[in-house]
Amino acid sequence: MSTTGYNSQNGAGGQPYANGPSQNPLLVPPSGAGYNIGTQPLYSNQMPAKAPLSTGPGPYNPGSYQMTPPVSSYQGPGQASLTRPPMGPVQPAPFRPAGPMAPQSQNSTPPPMPSAAPYAPQPTWPYGAPPVSVSSPPVPTMGNHVTPVPGPVPNRHSPSPYGAGHTPPLHHGASLPPGPVSLPASSATSSYTYQGSGPAPPPVNPVASHPFPPGRSPYGPPPTATGPPPGMVPPPGMRPTPPPTGPGVNASPLAPPAGKHKGAGQVPTPGEASQINSFDHLEMGTKGMVGPPPPQTGLAGRPTGQSYPSLPPGYANMVPSASPLQSPKPPYSPAHQPYQQPQANPAQLSPSLAALSLQSQSPETLRAVNLLQERNILPPGPVTPPTPCLPQDLQKLNCNPEVFRSTLANIPQTQSLLNKAKLPLGLLLHPFKDLSQLPVVTSSTIVRCRSCRTYINPFVSFLDQRRWKCNLCYRVNDVPEEFMYNPVSRSYGEPHKRPEVQNPTIEFIAPSEYMLRPPQPAVYLFVLDVSHNAVETGYLDVVCQSLLDNLSSLPGDTRMKIGFITFDSTIHFYNLQEGLSQPQMLIVSDIDDIFIPTPDSLLVNLNDCKELVQDLLKGLPQMFNKTMETQSALGPALQAAFKLLSPTGGRASIFQTQLPTLGVGALKSREDPNQRASLKDIQHLSPATDFYKKLALDCSGQQVAVDLFLLSGQYCDLASLGCISRYSAGSVYYYPSYHHQHNLAEVERFQKDLKRYLTRKIGFEAVMRIRCTKGLSIHTFHGNFFVRSTDLLSLPNVNPDAGFAVQMSIEENLMDLQAVSFQAALLYTSSKGERRIRVHTMCLPVVNSMADIFAGADVQAITGLLASMAVDRSVSASLSDARDALTNAAVDSLTAYRSSVLTIQQPGLLAPSCLRLFPLYILALLKQKAFRTGTSTRLDDRVFAMFQLKYQPLSYLVLMIHPALYRVDDLTDEGALNINERTVPQPKVLQLSVEKLNREGAFLMDAGSVMLLWMGRNCNPSFLSQVLGVPSYAAVPQNMNQLPELDTAESVRTRAFVGWLREQRPFFPVLHIVREESPLKAAFMQNMVEDRTESALSYYEYLLHLQQQTSK
Repeated sequence: MSTTGYNSQNGAGGQPYANGPSQNPLLVPPSGAGYNIGTQPLYSNQMPAKAPLSTGPGPYNPGSYQMTPPVSSYQGPGQASLTRPPMGPVQPAPFRPAGPMAPQSQNSTPPPMPSAAPYAPQPTWPYGAPPVSVSSPPVPTMGNHVTPVPGPVPNRHSPSPYGAGHTPPLHHGASLPPGPVSLPASSATSSYTYQGSGPAPPPVNPVASHPFPPGRSPYGPPPTATGPPPGMVPPPGMRPTPPPTGPGVNASPLAPPAGKHKGAGQVPTPGEASQINSFDHLEMGTKGMVGPPPPQTGLAGRPTGQSYPSLPPGYANMVPSASPLQSPKPPYSPAHQPYQQPQANPAQLSPSLAALSLQSQSPETLRAVNLLQERNILPPGPVTPPTPCLPQDLQKLNCNPEVFRSTLANIPQTQSLLNKAKLPLGLLLHPFKDLSQLPVVTSSTIVRCRSCRTYINPFVSFLDQRRWKCNLCYRVNDVPEEFMYNPVSRSYGEPHKRPEVQNPTIEFIAPSEYMLRPPQPAVYLFVLDVSHNAVETGYLDVVCQSLLDNLSSLPGDTRMKIGFITFDSTIHFYNLQEGLSQPQMLIVSDIDDIFIPTPDSLLVNLNDCKELVQDLLKGLPQMFNKTMETQSALGPALQAAFKLLSPTGGRASIFQTQLPTLGVGALKSREDPNQRASLKDIQHLSPATDFYKKLALDCSGQQVAVDLFLLSGQYCDLASLGCISRYSAGSVYYYPSYHHQHNLAEVERFQKDLKRYLTRKIGFEAVMRIRCTKGLSIHTFHGNFFVRSTDLLSLPNVNPDAGFAVQMSIEENLMDLQAVSFQAALLYTSSKGERRIRVHTMCLPVVNSMADIFAGADVQAITGLLASMAVDRSVSASLSDARDALTNAAVDSLTAYRSSVLTIQQPGLLAPSCLRLFPLYILALLKQKAFRTGTSTRLDDRVFAMFQLKYQPLSYLVLMIHPALYRVDDLTDEGALNINERTVPQPKVLQLSVEKLNREGAFLMDAGSVMLLWMGRNCNPSFLSQVLGVPSYAAVPQNMNQLPELDTAESVRTRAFVGWLREQRPFFPVLHIVREESPLKAAFMQNMVEDRTESALSYYEYLLHLQQQTSK
């Protein structure tokens, strides 16, 4: 049954209810070249600063449910996006396909760069403030984000705002003003458990969690379909004060084009219009909201939640000239005595924290490093993220940086200060990461802020036992009666000791108001290419055998369903209905009009039909052994998969081995092999057709995610095919030159990846929203998803290996704040049919000095965010444009450090210790497959590398960008780790330069998805015999990719170290033994990023180039 069929009965099909006023974003200088900011001529008719906000009335009456806007410019998620038209007459909007599109710049293309100066300064990106739109024809984008990276822009030295772009910020809009859900007092029970690897302690509360019978919705009936009370308006004290009018105010701004409520160029897909608000209702957790409520008046008298008049591009983000906004007073009476909370919280931080100099606490992070003189800058172990300057008891409650981290551990007070620092502000998330311990709470009421819907967390303030203040919007809320009971200690009257307030990452079992329909079952559909080319690769045997081995390990419950489709020039369905003696193949040859022959028997319950499924998997590889069919109708097969999965939602796993040639979605080769090593711009990085993107958006609307496995040695146009996964929250797996006999290393990697893929946990019909303290704004997303409404990400499937990134700006001065908070909430259905909410909360201090900003710079997070931005720039503008912007990011930040932080000017290229690796990481990015030029790189390889940069979690991404090099022929137990009674050596990390190699040694390079063990010609004979099991160097096999299990101390140490490295990531990196004359030596040497190549500078030459640019 389709998702939309439940909208009416669950009351989720109405207009989003605007929870709070929408305010104009702060103004910054007009758009220009990107990161850098110079001296700007200001426009004469600037927008004056906003008037101070009025304070609210007394406390809410807990007996009545009121919907009132918050006293702030914070806008809750779900509000329609703001689109800013260009100055001048409004042009009719050209037709564009559904989904985010990147506008082209009005600026001319930059002049071609001479080959002699590959790093000449050119344009940069906006990363300080949200972009501003221009009216130009759209071009397809690589990434999924709300605001695309702008097109070509002029030289970085032209007057421009640091961080201006092309489309407006998408503020946190408030789609619903829900209040706390009232449940019967008899249900005031909760349980608290730890879930994770290994044995978990028993639940401390004997109350069992509610089961999910297939026949009914769990946790009681669905929300009642009653609309909000008529005439609901905010009380007078809560209404915002309109801004002053005068000659500087744009009195009659242009109205934006119609139909732009969803975000940057995203068009609702079929069946989605009725779901958009439904998902807002889900995550906002409101009962009984049906139909559009009366629009509330925004800051300038505009109806919130409708289309917004907007300013011309030049006025989008000017820094206010007046004094900063006054912080709103909390809507509670000051007569109450504050409750002495046992722990510190952001509201109780000392007022001097904002001015606290981190130099006194962490002088090492700001120590000036002359990069031209200090050669050994690599740390001996992993690079650790900076520690925010928070009180110790707060810091220990902060979120794990592997799950949630910011590019800046110290948040600047103003946007102008951020612009001055020339560092990007953003968040990197790994929201569904496998965790060893995860607190899980089952409670009748999930406590959330009534205004902004923030989940209660360790950084809220308890005024007394009965009231708590939100750390995002500062609204004071009542503590529900059932929250007074602590299920861990089984005590009453200490709400601040509840697990929700003690854990920055927590998972809730969601009650029924968080459901649009009964939780869907786990549904898996496998779509297999069986053309002649596919059969030749031999992949079918691996897939079928892996499925047979792991059939009982697929995540799911008794309702789990499974189905199979194969295709060549026709589409083959398989009837697996219970009672048949053997599977039946049903062939549909009309690929222009795909239909489902027997809808009820193609997706079957795995428990009921397990024998038939096993019979099919055993016979499938032999069924097409002698096929001579060479055509591939992938598009029609995807349409069939979509129709089959639409009623329930689920996961489609596509296995493809060649370019689609028949039916819709057919493609032609666009790669010119002669241009693979071109120094010029790379063509065809964007899709050749919008078919796959449109189908992905249809899939997303029906809770279907598509994962693509591409196994081919030929060009398959991954830039086009990858859209089916990117916009449906799926994943892309790529195995170039796969063959079951000729490439055993790829076969092993495919087997390991497939096992992980089939058995890892999975979340269905998920949505994710990121909230932040008022004054901050999220304006760009990166990852695989579809932006459903402003800041609500639609994730039909969510997996533990998916990462996301967001860019942020500072819309209002944060001078009255000592700390800000960020919260990511992921609402999903588990494979067992439970509706769950995973919440991550992070708190960071606010600082007002450049030194403090630089002291909190997270070099790896900054590099990861810039990599995603560079991918978008490569597609929306050009590869050379992206490369220049990366270099300029390093130039700008080092220039800002020299001019604003260093007190004593010194010669050389100086960087703070915390950013000493930044130029090295940028150079490594420029030499990475995604961005390199002058080196032969297949187009599909390049596009896949770009995909990985966009959706890999940061911890996996760092090794892809800058591999780790170790010498392993002399491993010892000195400094070794003891893990599970196993001794793991810890060799030193070496610089990626051939000067660190010698012919007498063996060196292991860990490049993330692959490991290369390089051996010199005169390698130590004892290493060869005791680790590799061969008598001499000449006896090492050419295609050796495994370490033999030998009973020697050297073998045990080496295998322990390699195994320890592999255990730190969920996917399986293949090990290749590389001899000096091996074909893989070229791949090994290409990762030596500090060395010069024919088309790229060495690390020292690159530093000289940066020094020349920073001294201008």
